Amino acid sequence: MLDFNELRELAADVRVFVDIAEDKAEALRAVIAAYDVVLAIFPSEQGMGLHVIKGGEILDQIAKSRTHVMYSHTAIAVPDLEHAEVLKQLTSPVTQRIAA
Repeated sequence: MLDFNELRELAADVRVFVDIAEDKAEALRAVIAAYDVVLAIFPSEQGMGLHVIKGGEILDQIAKSRTHVMYSHTAIAVPDLEHAEVLKQLTSPVTQRIAA
């Protein structure tokens, strides 16, 4: 079960980290590289929208096996789903970007 308050706090920490960095794009890439699962959070009609930026395979494995797997995770706040999808595309491995 996802804890939306935890995701908001994680996203706030990421925002501070990126804001104080000289190279904001590199800071964002570093955050994404450092975690197994990265979720984008954004406002939606239901309250909070979620989009998997990184780690979809891990989440699928957990859902299919119904077991608990240890993984690191964080969240990044974005304005909307479109920004989340673009962030996922821009930070995916080059081979995945070429295939898309």
